[in-house]
Amino acid sequence: MSNTSSITEFLLLAFADTRELQLLHFWLFLGIYLAALLGNGLIITAIACDNRLHTPMYFFLFNLSLLDLGCISTTFPKSMANSLWDTRAISYLGCAAQLFLFALLIIAEYSLLTIMAYDRYVAICKPLHYGTLLGSRACVHMAAAAWGSGFLTALLHTANTFSLPLCKGNAVDQFFCEIPPLLKLSCSHTYLREVGVIVLSACFVFGCFLFIVVSYVQIFRAVLRIPSEQGRHKAFSTCIPHLAVVSLFVSTIIFAHLKPPSTSSPSLDLVVTVLYSVVPPAVNPLIYSMRNKELKDALKNLIREVVFQQQ
Repeated sequence: MSNTSSITEFLLLAFADTRELQLLHFWLFLGIYLAALLGNGLIITAIACDNRLHTPMYFFLFNLSLLDLGCISTTFPKSMANSLWDTRAISYLGCAAQLFLFALLIIAEYSLLTIMAYDRYVAICKPLHYGTLLGSRACVHMAAAAWGSGFLTALLHTANTFSLPLCKGNAVDQFFCEIPPLLKLSCSHTYLREVGVIVLSACFVFGCFLFIVVSYVQIFRAVLRIPSEQGRHKAFSTCIPHLAVVSLFVSTIIFAHLKPPSTSSPSLDLVVTVLYSVVPPAVNPLIYSMRNKELKDALKNLIREVVFQQQ
């Protein structure tokens, strides 16, 4: 019986067997990765450089873009390198680091999206108390809480997962190290402790989701009471991007982890995991910049300055 101590590396799931398809996967992932880097990098730079965007909403968006960059950078480079060099291997420590970072960033992002719902609730339902409830110190504390919750949860999951004896080989049925495929490698009678941690995490996720839903119920009730159509439109325009990002993030994760076992297959699991680990980081910058005039103006000014400096 093999256990954790005898495993020095894991074998990740390959996207393709033929060399042509491996190179296609590399170039496709490279294009998506560069687009995500560009989109999130522009948002981070624009918010950092434009004083008009130094507000709570954009401070949280700054952190969201950092998390998106980290999330896609945790999974994509290793997968691209494996396809380019025609290998599936990832070291034991590399797998542990990948699982830890991905769990940290996913939980922190979900926590931050919950905080951003609170930000929109205060801005629309309690505008007179906005400066008091969301001062600079409070914003920093809330962002730190989001990152901290991700760190603690990821540390707990990683320690539990890699303390389990692995009795079923080292082939991971996913293109990066994630908890469910690693649990499949453990002895059937030893993973109950990690399942308990997953249940606790699921309760936390459900609590955040419930908070977001209640917040938006209150927001929509307040918006519908605004007498002017222009006021309602302005209020909705600040909420719709966040609501779209939350819907995209939650729906892809729910579909990935709560789909019926009868529909599960390695190829479908692979596609679904790509959706929730790739689509939000790549699409979030587009969602936030499409309907946000202040952010679009800041991005135009940033691009204009870069172009003129190079001429």
